[in-house]
Amino acid sequence: MDIGLFLRRIDAYERLVRLDKPIGSLLLLWPTLWALWLAGRGWPRWDELLIFVLGTLLMRSAGCAVNDFADRRFDAHVERTRNRPLAAGEIEPWEALAVGAFFAIAAFGLVLFLNALAILLSIAALAIAIVYPFSKRFFVLPQAWLGIAFSYGVPMAWAALRNRLPLECWWLMAAAFFWIMAYDTEYAMVDRDDDLRIGIRTSAILFGRFDVAAVMASYAAMLALLATLGARLGLGWTYYAGLAAAAALIGYHWRLIRGRSRENCFRAFMHNNWVGAAILLGIVLSFPPPVALR
Repeated sequence: MDIGLFLRRIDAYERLVRLDKPIGSLLLLWPTLWALWLAGRGWPRWDELLIFVLGTLLMRSAGCAVNDFADRRFDAHVERTRNRPLAAGEIEPWEALAVGAFFAIAAFGLVLFLNALAILLSIAALAIAIVYPFSKRFFVLPQAWLGIAFSYGVPMAWAALRNRLPLECWWLMAAAFFWIMAYDTEYAMVDRDDDLRIGIRTSAILFGRFDVAAVMASYAAMLALLATLGARLGLGWTYYAGLAAAAALIGYHWRLIRGRSRENCFRAFMHNNWVGAAILLGIVLSFPPPVALR
């Protein structure tokens, strides 16, 4: 066996599922963690936490493989994506599908440890994840589809912990949806020139000169929904301190994206990791620690 060839192939698979770029997994994970703490009214059990963390990582990996398969004829023409392994010819299209199927099956195996409602929701989640990469061909606002896909961990968590989907679940999912709309529009602003040239549809193109306003309006909707949800659930000041910290970070995003440079729009997108973390910290501190930590 050629060890060098084997290692290059493993590296290509690693880059296919973005193990070298964990930001996507983190952005997918934050709303799920928000939901686990809020649905459970405190710290989730370690097995519940493990299932959702691993499931998020596996489904994001599967989604990246399918996304690159769908975009294989476009990525080579976009500055940011031309070196992806499928676009660069390092792996074959069937390999991307096989890798995606492997990770999706592994994620479904974890879901089988949950209740029937969560299992049923996971089937819809898989369908949404598969359709998203192709939505850029026919849907003028694919970021909205991604907003549903990336916020779907919220009803999954609520179903697993409560076996029902109350109004609070949908309020949190809506807040996550608007957050995703905001940061993925920032992401789309990075590629706008390339996407216009090759005919890809994105929110940055749809909103045009109102792109910055649309991003900030989406952030505002997220914060308003989260503030209202906190009042409905009777959460304390630490929760609102987390929202205030997130709002301050979002103000910094406005300073970054208002000039619409590729570099600063990408920095704002990456910086959303701290927005999600600030909100989670506020949620976690709103509940007493588990007995083992007291």
